[in-house]
Amino acid sequence: MELPPSTLDALTLVGDSVHIPDAQFPHFLEVAFRGVLNSSERNAIEDLKGIPSKDSAAVKEAYSGFISMVIEAAKQDKDIESLSSLLEDCKFPPERIKAVVTGYQKNKAALQILLSSVGTTPAHIVDVDWRLDYYVKNNHLERVNEAVYLINLKTEVPGKTELQEVQFSCSQEQLQDLVGKLKDACKCLERVGQP
Repeated sequence: MELPPSTLDALTLVGDSVHIPDAQFPHFLEVAFRGVLNSSERNAIEDLKGIPSKDSAAVKEAYSGFISMVIEAAKQDKDIESLSSLLEDCKFPPERIKAVVTGYQKNKAALQILLSSVGTTPAHIVDVDWRLDYYVKNNHLERVNEAVYLINLKTEVPGKTELQEVQFSCSQEQLQDLVGKLKDACKCLERVGQP
């Protein structure tokens, strides 16, 4: 797992008992995992007791690096071996590695569920309604004689229970162009999906 140097430096602070005493380390892990999973507890690290006040900046940096590592590991679906290897490189003692790996395994599924709800996922088209209108004339011209397709796409947006609608109108040529582009997209997906 590739992490920026600043995150690796912060992780080194997490493994160091000078900045985070051994007695406070389990509570640090608990606060960190709760902070990721529950938005109301994001700043709970400020209430961590037993840390010397002169190290509060280092603890916050360590917290930030640890959170970054946990989120990236869950995002990439890292196994415990690769996580342990990373922590060894950051000079974690074996007992701290075991505690981190245990906490990661316990919270990995919840982290991945949370990550799946983050971001902008395009809407999925689940239904289409259409109508053909034929304009004989309009306010500006006496004779128009033009067909107009009214398209209503019903979409499923992640995070919303009700279907959303996307409506547009197009001429026959525009509709043919849209259908052609959709067919091209399907062919590209089929080519990518074939081994």
